[in-house]
Amino acid sequence: MVSVPAPEQAATHTVTNQPPPLTPYDASDDPVLMEGLRREGAGWAEEDIRRLGLRAGSAEAQEWADQANRHEPVLRTHDRYGNRVDEVDFHPSWHHLMRTAVAEGLAGTPWSEDRPGAHVARTAGGLVWGHTDAGHGCPTSMTYAAIPALRKEPELAKVYEPLLTGREYEPELRVPAEKRGLLAGMGMTEKQGGSDVRTNTTTATPTAESGVYTLRGHKWFTSAPMCDVFLVLAQAPGGLSCFLVPRVLPDGSRNTFRIQRLKDKLGNRSNASSEPEFDGTVAWLVGPEGQGVKTIIEMVNCTRLDCVMMSATLMRRTLVEAGHHARHRSAFGARLVDQPLMRNVLADLALESEAATALTLRLAGAADRAVRGDTGEQAFRRVATAVGKYWVTKRGPAFTAEALECLGGNGYVEDSGMPRHYGEEAPLLSIWEGSGNVNALDVLRALRRAPETAQALFGELALAQGADARLDAAVARLKDLLATTSEAGARRLVEHMALTLQASLLVRHAPSAVADAFCATRLGGDWGHAFGTLPDAADVDAVLDRALPGRN
Repeated sequence: MVSVPAPEQAATHTVTNQPPPLTPYDASDDPVLMEGLRREGAGWAEEDIRRLGLRAGSAEAQEWADQANRHEPVLRTHDRYGNRVDEVDFHPSWHHLMRTAVAEGLAGTPWSEDRPGAHVARTAGGLVWGHTDAGHGCPTSMTYAAIPALRKEPELAKVYEPLLTGREYEPELRVPAEKRGLLAGMGMTEKQGGSDVRTNTTTATPTAESGVYTLRGHKWFTSAPMCDVFLVLAQAPGGLSCFLVPRVLPDGSRNTFRIQRLKDKLGNRSNASSEPEFDGTVAWLVGPEGQGVKTIIEMVNCTRLDCVMMSATLMRRTLVEAGHHARHRSAFGARLVDQPLMRNVLADLALESEAATALTLRLAGAADRAVRGDTGEQAFRRVATAVGKYWVTKRGPAFTAEALECLGGNGYVEDSGMPRHYGEEAPLLSIWEGSGNVNALDVLRALRRAPETAQALFGELALAQGADARLDAAVARLKDLLATTSEAGARRLVEHMALTLQASLLVRHAPSAVADAFCATRLGGDWGHAFGTLPDAADVDAVLDRALPGRN
């Protein structure tokens, strides 16, 4: 038997022309993010955002994200003795991610802070901490969004708000008032109606105690079932109403919250989505009977903002990954990042990412000022959040697919992390809180029923008037579209609205190379149908120097 020397064996596995690990890196290393943070009134949070960005890109946090997705939540309907428990077990990494997010104020904390910019700071924190795992952003988002709805019932808010706005994460199910921190979820959709919540069949029966009801029915998509309390829609005698449902009642007994199954989802695997059944479930009325949608709509506005934020985060995360790969990988005699066509692709992605981040922070600024009583920002937020939700989440899957392709076959394997970003997270965000049609029609209704929303939108666009002829032409066309668009054309209208709004932000706040390339392609028509089709006139070098500082 002839033995082969060890050195020759090893030589066949010598690794060359492969990029080093991206981790550790700084997820906050993004001038668009920092400029927007200051512009929207939260410059005071810059140090915290930079610290969180370093933690998000650390080897430890990235490992938490990987493990939380590899070890999916497991449903336990009964304990060993046959008692119904309806609990979901998570990997320790999930709890590490959650504990950090809550401690950093990414759940309900902004509602307890009087400082202007608190909601902007939270959104910026999400833009960097979201570089870890998107799944755990669901319970933090719903906790954040529950507060304004809960305030419709001051006595309930007095009990629960201090705990929902805290920075303590306690995952065990206990009497809510005995915990130092709570998480909130929501249960709106049902299998027969989905987004058409007015067709809900879950019933709410009043009890002898004022404001207390019992629910009976079945919900179709209720994420994060281990939250402490849920806002739920059900049909009361006075019509569709909003209710607060705790998992554990004040006397320490378990409320009836039978989890039938966990959804076997395309993605978002680290997060548990469930189908709970209510049968004599105790609930407290939030807001007047018959005004459930009106009561919970503020919650939807908040979670829609988070959909925009999470899509922008995925774009930035995958752009950084693609740029890192291109910088260290060579083909056909040159580094990928030095090859003109790859630079065109990366620059085009960078434009999309900057526009998404700028819009996200503008929406967060509107939210911050709206909750402080600015009526103009309230009107702008009402329409612009739905516009952003429609467009930015729609761009996410195409963007992440292109970023994945920059890595070639390396990006197609699970170890790269890109399949999780593309297949598991990007499509979800255009579905959660209303699919494209729901948001497009919502925009159309808002513009027609509340004229102040159109006035606020065009007031925003007027701030960039005269700065770019292509933008001025797009605004004029938008006015024509608004006057003539039918329901069937709602998507076309909202797409044009989103691009015009993004362009106006870039014209006002981005370097001229970025604004010019965006207007030329997205508004001027000098563009193809795929990323990487920027015209020769585009200043690709300047765009990439801004998007990938120190990386190209």
